[in-house]
Amino acid sequence: MYKIISNRKIWLSFSGLLVATAIAFLSLWGLNFGLDFTGGSLLEVQFNNFETNTLEIKEQVSSLNLSSLSVQPTENNSYILKFKDDNENIHKEIMNSLSTLAGDNLEASVEELRFDSVGPSIGEELKSKSLNAVILVLIIIVLYIALVFKKVSKPVSSWKYGITAIIALFHDVLITLGVFALLGYLMNLEINTPFVAAILTVIGYSVNDTIIVFDRIRENLPQSNDNFSNTVNKSVNQTITRSINTSLTTLLVLIAILIWGGANIQEFILALAIGIFIGTYSSIFLASPLLVVWEKLGKKK
Repeated sequence: MYKIISNRKIWLSFSGLLVATAIAFLSLWGLNFGLDFTGGSLLEVQFNNFETNTLEIKEQVSSLNLSSLSVQPTENNSYILKFKDDNENIHKEIMNSLSTLAGDNLEASVEELRFDSVGPSIGEELKSKSLNAVILVLIIIVLYIALVFKKVSKPVSSWKYGITAIIALFHDVLITLGVFALLGYLMNLEINTPFVAAILTVIGYSVNDTIIVFDRIRENLPQSNDNFSNTVNKSVNQTITRSINTSLTTLLVLIAILIWGGANIQEFILALAIGIFIGTYSSIFLASPLLVVWEKLGKKK
């Protein structure tokens, strides 16, 4: 049997270090918000029967004076252009300008794969609604756990299970945000609305894992003659294999999609992979040890 609870100081210190690092990254660099939140346009084009490069594309459209232009190569000789302008006339001018890159090659063509445009006011509205969605989900989770565990009053009150689960969720979300702040700084990785969907999914997955451990604690408490700390440790050991196996199989699928999937879903998949990995850790090494800490603090009072 693994001595997880007796080594709780190690796990709690490690989690504290991760959270402090994530907060530092967010304070230093913040999140690199994409078009969905800041407003602007995204144009994806494919060049057929001729080759070009990022530098040539930037030089070709330089006369249009696009604000905050970035050009990102993807697969199959395709490129994604991102810029702050959201005018339809600018969109047409870019396509006309890019079509001249083919020169006299009659077989060459420039194909528009997609064009998305978001105004600044819509971006701010999406940001506000996303934050409200996360807060609402957290409130519902606390109420749900408090209701489910209402019959568990000793030695830890039912509402403390809910608060502990929320602490674990904040831990998971903060670390995921910190990783994306680092990736945004190093690799210019942007976050858009799929990232919010990924965070909400991570919250659901993480709280599900935590509740499974808490539920085993609830089952073991009435029939255990041991103290609370040892009962919790036994419960964690009974569920640890299930938690790790479930997360591992999920992560294998996500990694496969991350490697071979399209660029459009990489941000979503990466957030899921990081969040699920951290969520599995927190459900085992953070949430349950926190319950024991809370119980010991109650004894001292």
